[in-house]
Amino acid sequence: MNLLFKLAWRSVWRNKRRSIITILAVTFAAMFSIAMRGIQLGTYEVNIQTAVNMFSSYLQIQRTGYQENPSLQRNFRYDETLETLIKAQPAVTGYAPRIYADGLVSFKDNSLGAAIIGIDPNLENHVSDLHNKVDAGKFFRSDSTDEVVVGYKLLRNLKAAIGDKIVVLTQGYYGSLGNMLFRISGTIKTGSREFDAAAVFIGLSTAQELLDMGNRITVIALSLTDLDRVTATKAQLNQKVRNSNLTALSWDEILPELKQSIELDNIAGLLFLGILIFVVAFGILNTVLMSVIERFREFGILLSVGMPQIKLVTIVFIETLIIAMIGLLFGNILAAGVNYYIVLNPIVFSGDFGAIYEEYGFLPRLESSVKLSIFIYSTISILIIALASFLYPGYKLWRLEPLKGIRHT
Repeated sequence: MNLLFKLAWRSVWRNKRRSIITILAVTFAAMFSIAMRGIQLGTYEVNIQTAVNMFSSYLQIQRTGYQENPSLQRNFRYDETLETLIKAQPAVTGYAPRIYADGLVSFKDNSLGAAIIGIDPNLENHVSDLHNKVDAGKFFRSDSTDEVVVGYKLLRNLKAAIGDKIVVLTQGYYGSLGNMLFRISGTIKTGSREFDAAAVFIGLSTAQELLDMGNRITVIALSLTDLDRVTATKAQLNQKVRNSNLTALSWDEILPELKQSIELDNIAGLLFLGILIFVVAFGILNTVLMSVIERFREFGILLSVGMPQIKLVTIVFIETLIIAMIGLLFGNILAAGVNYYIVLNPIVFSGDFGAIYEEYGFLPRLESSVKLSIFIYSTISILIIALASFLYPGYKLWRLEPLKGIRHT
C-alpha cells in the first residue's frame, strides 16, 4: 500500500499546473461552503435567540389547543406542583406565568384595540429582554400595580403621554366586562411594528383581578441554557404534564413564521452550495480523467507485465483522494479564519438593505459560527462528491485492455 501511495503522489505532481488548479478549486469550494454555512447557521441562531429572548421564550406551557385558538377559556391553574415540576428541569434558567387577552384602551376621545399582557416583572426579567426594551419612562416593578407599560406606537396613536391615565376595557373569564384605570409609566420599543402598536403590559395579579381569573393563567414562558436543549426539555415536560391537558411548545411552534423564513432561506443556501460543489466535482473529474487517458499507454504496459487491474484503479483513487484532501485541508483552515473573524466582527447592514432584513423578521446583520459540525458536514459532503467524480475514470481504467492501452496515442 505504501508503494501505491508513492506512485499516486508522484502521478499527482506530474502535471503540477493542472493539479494545483484543481486543488485551488477544491480549496475555494470548501472555504466558501463552510464560511457561507457558518454565516447562515450563525445568523439563524442569533435571530432565534433574539426572538425568543424578546418575548416568546424558548418554550411555553399552554393548555392543549391554545396555540391554534387562543382564548381565555383555555387557561389553567398555576400552582406549586406545576412550579416545582418546572424547577426540576436542569436546562430551565427561568420561568414566567403570563395572561394574554384582547381589549380596548381609551384616552380622552381616542380608543384603540390592544393586546393586554399580564406579567410578573420580577419573574419576566429571567425570561425575556422586555426590561431592556424600554423606550421612555420606566417599567413597573410590582405585579399588583396600577401602572402599565405600552408600545411606543400605541402611545403615539392614543395621543397620550407618559404619566397620563388610560382606561382598559376587556371581557373577563366569565363573560362579564371589566375595566380599570391605569397610569402609563413607560413605553417599550421591540422593533415589531404590530406589537408596538398594540401591546399593553399590566401586572399579573392586576390582570387576574381585571379578568376575574383567580390564580389562572394562559401561558408559562420558559428560558433555557441554550437552543440545543429545547427538544429534550420539551419532551421531558410533555411526559410530565400529559395527564393535565397541558402541552409544552418549542419556539418554532410558537413562532411558525420565523421558522418558515429560516427554512426558505436555508433551502436557497443549500441549493447554491450544491451547485458550487457539483461544479468543483466536474473540475476534479476532468483532472482525473485527463490524467488517466494520458497514461493509457503506461497503464497498458503495466497490465501486460502482470500488474493487477485493481492496483491501477487503487492508484488513481488515491490520486483523487490526495487532491481532495489537500484542497479540503486548506479550505477548512481558511474557512475557520473567515468564520472566526465574522464571529468577532459581525457584518451590520444599514439603510434600505437593513430595512429589507427587518421586514422579513431578521436582524439587519450577519453573524457566523465556528461549530465543529459545520466543518464536518461540509467537508464530508465535498469529499463524497469529489470521490464520486472518480467513478467514471475508474470505470474506464477497469475496462482497459493491455493491448488497447499500449496502442493508445
